[in-house]
Parts: sequence; C-alpha cells; structure tokens
Amino acid sequence: MGDSGEKRSLLHTVQETTIDDKTLSVTSSAEIETSDCYEYVPQSQKTLTLEDDTAKSLKVSNITSLMHLVKGNVGTGILAMPNAVNNAGLWVGTIGILLIGGIAVHCMHMLLNCSHILSKRVKEPSLDYASVLETALKTGPRRVRRMAKFGRLLVNIFLIITQTGFCCIYLLFVAQNIKQFVDSFYPDSLSTIHYLLIVTAVLIPYTFIKELKLLAPFSMAANIFNFVGLVIIFQYLFRGLPDYRSRPASMPFDDLPLYFGTVIFSYEGIGLVMPIENKMKYPSDFRGLSGVMNLGMAIVTSLYTAMGFYGYLKFGGDALGSITLNLPNDNWLYLSVNLIFAASLFISYGLMIYVPVKITFPWIAKKLGSSRKVHIYAEYPYRIIIVLFSLGVAAVVPHLDLLISLIGAFASCALALMLPPIIEMLTLSMEHGQLPWWKLIKDILIVLFGFVGFATGTYSAVREIIKTF
Repeated sequence: MGDSGEKRSLLHTVQETTIDDKTLSVTSSAEIETSDCYEYVPQSQKTLTLEDDTAKSLKVSNITSLMHLVKGNVGTGILAMPNAVNNAGLWVGTIGILLIGGIAVHCMHMLLNCSHILSKRVKEPSLDYASVLETALKTGPRRVRRMAKFGRLLVNIFLIITQTGFCCIYLLFVAQNIKQFVDSFYPDSLSTIHYLLIVTAVLIPYTFIKELKLLAPFSMAANIFNFVGLVIIFQYLFRGLPDYRSRPASMPFDDLPLYFGTVIFSYEGIGLVMPIENKMKYPSDFRGLSGVMNLGMAIVTSLYTAMGFYGYLKFGGDALGSITLNLPNDNWLYLSVNLIFAASLFISYGLMIYVPVKITFPWIAKKLGSSRKVHIYAEYPYRIIIVLFSLGVAAVVPHLDLLISLIGAFASCALALMLPPIIEMLTLSMEHGQLPWWKLIKDILIVLFGFVGFATGTYSAVREIIKTF
C-alpha cells in the first residue's frame, strides 16, 4: 500500500473506533500528518491499524449514532451551566444557551457539508477537521493556498489546547469533588492542593495505558456513571423550586464573556460529526432537518437549557463551578454524586490525554532518533510531564468556573464558531465561482460573533484569574 493508502487506512481506523467519540474524533486530525512525516507510531496506533479491516465492517445504526452524538457532547460543561447562567441572568442566560446552541449546530452543518464537497474534490473517502481546513485552503483561492499547512497546524494547536485544558479541568474536578465528600465526614481534613497531589499520584500509572481498546470498558463505565449522576441531580433540582421572579432576568454586561466561554466550552463537540456519519449504516440519515444530528443536538441543547435554568433557579448566586458542589452534603444519595462524577472524569482523563500525546509525541520521537525501544519508553515520561502540567495549572488556578470559561473562550470558540464559516467561504467560493452575498454576510457575522466571544471571554477569564491571586 502506498502513502495515500496508509493515510486512508489510518484515518478510517480512528474515525470508526467507538471507544469515546469526542476524544477519537479530534484525535484523527493528527493522523495524516504523523503517518507521512515520522517513523514513530505509538503503540495504540499500531493496535488500531491492525484492526482496521475489522473496524471497517462495523457500521452502526441510527439509534447508536444518536447515542454516540449525545454522550460525546454531554460532559463536564453541563455541570457548569447553572454557574454560567449566574453570569447572565435567568432569562438572558437561558435564551443565550438556545441561541449559541443553534449557531453551533449550524456550524456543524457547514463543516459537514464542506467535508463532503472537499472529499469529492480531492477524491478522498473522508476528511477529518484539520484535513478539511487544509484542503479548503489548498484548493481555495490562489492567494491562500500557501497557508494550507498552517491551517492544519492551527486546528491541531487548538485541539491540543482544548484537550489539555480538559485534562486540567478533569483533574481539578476530581480533586474538589473528593474533597467535598471527605469534608462531609472530616471537615477541612486536607486542602485542595493535597487532593490534587493524591489524585495525580493515582492518575500517573493509569495514563500509562496506551492501547485504546483497553480503555473501552472504563469508558462504558464512565457513561453509566454520567447517566446515573444526571438523573439524581435533576430529581433534586425539581424539588422545592423558588418563584422564577426571585432571580434576576439579566446581569451586567461585564459578566457575559464568562458566560459565553462556559457555554461554548459545552458545545465544543463539532469534531464528532464527521466520524459519526462515516461509521453509520445509512450516512444520508445523519443530515437533514429531521436527521440524527439535529435530533441529537436538540436533546443536548434541551439538557443544557434545563440544567442551566433549573440549576440557577434552585441555587441562584450560590451556583458553583460544578453543580455537584452545591448538592447537600448530609445525604448519602447526593454525596454519592460527587464520587460518581469524580470516578467518571478520572476514567475519562486517560482518553483526554491520548489526544495531545498523539499529536505532539511523534515530533519528539523524531528528535530522539530511530531506536524503537527508546520511542516506546520515552512516551511514559512524556505522559507524566503532561499530567504534571495539568496538576500545575489546576493548582495555580483552582477555580473550575474560570478554567472552563478560559478554555471555552480561547480554544473551543475557534473550533466551534470561527473556523467553520471560514471553511465554508473558502470551499463554496471555488465550488460555485462566487459565494452568494447572503451566505457571505452570514459567515462574516458568525466569525465576528465568535471573535468577539474569543477576545472578550479570554480577557475576562484571565482578568478574573489574576484577581484570585
């Protein structure tokens, strides 16, 4: 098989693996580049490549695809929705979740449509996110073609920042929730930094698991934990709700950027849409007004909206960075939620770290020479460095709400809002000769909306973080 065959095989391998949709979909962005440029292939990648022929035959139903889409989008962001609405007000925050969700879903449609057009243009069966931007630039207007490699690099940088940010958030979340659980029996026994150190010590050997197939049972357990935890939280929220008029409808404009960062962090599942469609038995059912994607995102948006509205209505200005920290600590059922989500995110950490390792380590391996044994063993200390980096960030900024807002505004905003309309402008301008004026205006407005959120959200999050010192 030639180079192009290797590219297609490796791309399909990652896209059709069903261990954890959100992680694997973004992982695929690095595949083509690393398979061409470097000799080193991580152990997990070798395992998946050997199973490529089997994976190709595993096409999934519409219901299964719907479940992958929903569980891939519903993560830590939903637990921060009450705190997000606290920064915008009950009605502004609730309507904003729906509005931002609608724009994010439209951007998913844009990316998916451009992926189909560009795949046909370059005669490839499918493209990942980074390849879509690279191909849009490479086949776009002549003056931007030299930026194709930079486009791929840009997407991968944002993916690394986003996934490493997830690692920092997950580590802090686990430590804070375990602390709250223990403090209910032994008040103020240890500080947050002590729990961060303890969790890190346990995480390091867990992150040595390189093969994704070994993480599959853990991922399934995490999905079950998430479902049970959300059921317990919602049944508590619906009890004894105050009058909605007791909560402000809006908040000062200065707090809106933090709200925007948290909400867009939650909707950063745009990399899911192409891999999920590619592994469907009937891919044509994914798109369309009544397609799987619209139905799945309607469910996701409804969950976000309900959590934000009822969570803020219940707790008001006391809503914390994770709603699990607001639950009563004198009841075993609600205390169990802390452990349920702590266990879920501890498990998911192993999947989150896979992406930055996958994208960056081949470059490091190239610098280490051609010894296969050196490459294999060097990956372990590299994984330790990433875990320690996430520990450092979580220890310096032990505020879940601010970390989520920062990652959402700085990295997720670009992936979910800013890049898809740019890709559409590049793609359709060459497809039809000239982009319709209304699409041009629409795309420019979305890019500007995303840029304003990116700039103000990042600035506000950094400003608030500085204030905590």
